[in-house]
Amino acid sequence: MSDSYSSATSSDERKAIYAKVGWRLIPFLFICYTLNFLDRVNISFAHLQFQKDIGLSDAAYGLGVGLFFVGYVALEVPSNLLLKKMGARLTISRIMILWGLVSSGMMFVRNPVEFYIARALLGIAEGGFFPGIVLYLTYWFPSAKRARITSRLFLAVAVAGALGGPVSGWILSHMNGVSGMQGWKWLFLLEGLPSVIVGIVALFYLNDKPADARWLTSEQREMIASDIADDEKVKSDITSSSFGEVLKDPRLYLLAFGYMAVPWSSSVLSFWGPSIIRRAGISNLADVGLLSAIPYIVGAAFMLLVCRNSDRMMERRWHYGAVAMLTAFGLSLLPSAASNWVASIALLSVSNAGFLTAVALFWTIPPAYLSGRAAAGGIGLVSCIGQSAGLVAPVVFSWGNSLTKSATAGFYLVAMVIVCAGLSIIIGVPARKLKERRVEV
Repeated sequence: MSDSYSSATSSDERKAIYAKVGWRLIPFLFICYTLNFLDRVNISFAHLQFQKDIGLSDAAYGLGVGLFFVGYVALEVPSNLLLKKMGARLTISRIMILWGLVSSGMMFVRNPVEFYIARALLGIAEGGFFPGIVLYLTYWFPSAKRARITSRLFLAVAVAGALGGPVSGWILSHMNGVSGMQGWKWLFLLEGLPSVIVGIVALFYLNDKPADARWLTSEQREMIASDIADDEKVKSDITSSSFGEVLKDPRLYLLAFGYMAVPWSSSVLSFWGPSIIRRAGISNLADVGLLSAIPYIVGAAFMLLVCRNSDRMMERRWHYGAVAMLTAFGLSLLPSAASNWVASIALLSVSNAGFLTAVALFWTIPPAYLSGRAAAGGIGLVSCIGQSAGLVAPVVFSWGNSLTKSATAGFYLVAMVIVCAGLSIIIGVPARKLKERRVEV
């Protein structure tokens, strides 16, 4: 039934339908993910001001960054399984409202212990959002279009960095002392509340699946269901369809290790990027915010080009490995540019180009490997294990800084892990195991 229906729909009609779906979903999910990333990493700016206020050392800051991932990792699989059962609308709304409230509440932190608790609670609140969005997209878009769709969504990371830096820098500089509150308190309040508002809107705006979308005609809903069903048929002979069975698959854990390139990159670029720029000679916080936007703008353009090429060639593994190496290359050279802000911005741009592209490309791979009921739990587990690196990376990086009085060792270690992660995808996941239909959509 699905094959006959697919063949009856012309290429132009199919493109028009998916364009309609894209314009309906991606801008809203883009806003959600922008707020998600901003609320997670705005601490990289806030700590430039509150570090002295609450008596926070560099090592304590690194620990707080890492504690975020404890609850985040623990809840990824359960949250994705609940999304499969309860639907994306309720799941995404719940997560956004909770993290917005916790993020805003960080304005009340007074000491390192409260900082640790707040970061852990933020991780618990956000747990399941990212893999939930990845799973949600598989309900609406076939594999042949997925790299382009995910790259557009993950532009949110670039936008959060490009706009979040200047906005955060402006708040810290211009809101400091307003109504008797420090600038960092205003930052958490003003950047946390929008997530609560958008989370409430999500409850009314999103549909769980195409079958629930009244803004599509019945024929359009059938065509999307047909394409998704055809994708599942292609994968049905290569992997288990149940979560219990896929847990025994060693390639699932290779995928998870391969994903570690992303959180290790993010740990340095997102949480220490502003500090790198400041220590390179830029003292004004507003200028730090403006300059921190440049690497994200460069990275966004690079990501769109590479992901389009990945879809065109229907190749994922080598593209991912290449951008992982690019990230490692940029990070490994950063210590040599520590006192030169121009060179630091250039290397941060190279690293961000690799990092942002790696995020978008990676999440075309697990959906091409996992099928059926295994997809919900499998995607959550891959994200869970991969993100567990976020527990270790910030602590190791900060510890290396404190121990050696230099960030060189930390940068080299991060670069080495990223290289190994990229190679694990190229070597450990054969191309024949990734099943994607070559259909023009």
